Amino acid sequence: QVRLVESGGGLVQAGGSLRLSCAASGYIVSINYMGWYRQAPGKQRDLVATFTNGGTTNYADSVKGRFTISRDNAKNTVYLQMNNLKPEDTAVYYCNAYSSRYDKDYWGQGTQVTVSS
Repeated sequence: QVRLVESGGGLVQAGGSLRLSCAASGYIVSINYMGWYRQAPGKQRDLVATFTNGGTTNYADSVKGRFTISRDNAKNTVYLQMNNLKPEDTAVYYCNAYSSRYDKDYWGQGTQVTVSS
């Protein structure tokens, strides 16, 4: 089992920055991928940025050049640095981990990010 705990959300004005953190615990050696997704009211949950164990990163087109995913292996933590935030970035942000060994997705509880215009 894998547990993910997010932190760092909040209210920020357009153009501002936030950094989200996702601390993983449990059977983390089984994880192949970690990343961030977001879900705005009335919309589906969409990929924001992902990180594979091989070091490859992948970003949604809408956040390229503004968001950066990174990780601290010693702390089992993944970060999402969000700069130049826009009102359309407002959503609940979820940390995700995927285990190919168990073909299972794990999700955090979500953290709200609200960007005011």
